[in-house]
Amino acid sequence: MSFHHATTLTDYARTAVDLRIRMTETAGGPVDEAYLRALLAGRFEAPDASGGEDPKTAVDGVVDTVICASRAAWSVGESFVLAPAMTAIVAAAGEALDLTGDLLTAEAAPCDHGVLFLPEPIYHRRPTGVVTAIGAITWASISVTNSGQRLWLICSYSPLDDPDDPAAASLRRNLARNQQVRAGLGPYLLNDIAELPIARPVPAPPDTAPVDERDLDWQSTPEGRYVITDDGHRTDVVACVLYAFWRIQAQPITVAAKTPADRPTRRRALRASIVHETRVVMLRRTSPATDPGDGEAKWHYRVRFFVRGHWRRLVDKQGRPYRVWVQAHIKGPGGAPLLLGEKVAVLAR
Repeated sequence: MSFHHATTLTDYARTAVDLRIRMTETAGGPVDEAYLRALLAGRFEAPDASGGEDPKTAVDGVVDTVICASRAAWSVGESFVLAPAMTAIVAAAGEALDLTGDLLTAEAAPCDHGVLFLPEPIYHRRPTGVVTAIGAITWASISVTNSGQRLWLICSYSPLDDPDDPAAASLRRNLARNQQVRAGLGPYLLNDIAELPIARPVPAPPDTAPVDERDLDWQSTPEGRYVITDDGHRTDVVACVLYAFWRIQAQPITVAAKTPADRPTRRRALRASIVHETRVVMLRRTSPATDPGDGEAKWHYRVRFFVRGHWRRLVDKQGRPYRVWVQAHIKGPGGAPLLLGEKVAVLAR
């Protein structure tokens, strides 16, 4: 259950619905709740981390809020799929952003609740050197009980089946020894949470203590993929990536038309009470892609952009897989405007 074999817009819509159904089923379950408590417990170990509140009480409140917000995003939120050719564009914009002091209105997001799927994940290197994949992002507009202030609660998820994510590889080895725990987890695993205030200036990130050399675990990054290195001195990486997506998907160089799902997919979504409409966000073209039954897909871009060198997976006549290296090149029609900046990473296929 992944986007690895999705080649048409209908495939993207079908996969997005299946992933959302599975994530809704596991959200808030015993295994998911225990995992969230273990993940968030470390954030409230410091005496001032919970604002004078008992750490256990603080963790309980945050866990309940995250479960409610994420479940709403997975079940009733709008669904977006970022086309692989757009990954590096959004990642580069997010890496360059620092939202500190900015005033964001409720209209900044395309909807109150939503899910962004990244078939080609963006990789996040934390200050400790650990690398995690960002394969999906959810957001939900919530109100703080005591103050009534509104904010977006943002959750970052890594795909458990990502072969290039070192954290996911280690987790898969551990889960192989406990299938009961694996059955209680969905295809994505929450790895970070962030928040963006609505109608209030974005606060500066808290001061972080220097990382001890003994705590460094400098992991290697996958070749040909976009990696954002976090220095801990600006707005949270996942919040910047999501805000960059919000802005870019509304620009005229992109198209985010609703992709119809096939009848079996719509029926599965109806039984699970899941919103089945999916928007695939891609660079605007003069004509859309066609399904295999309608002839060869023709991709006509209105702009030119740099494509990173990447490996292309092929299969020979005997059915044996092999790879060929495609050099970096410029893609798009001659004479079209050239998008400067980072090179676009192409999904390996």
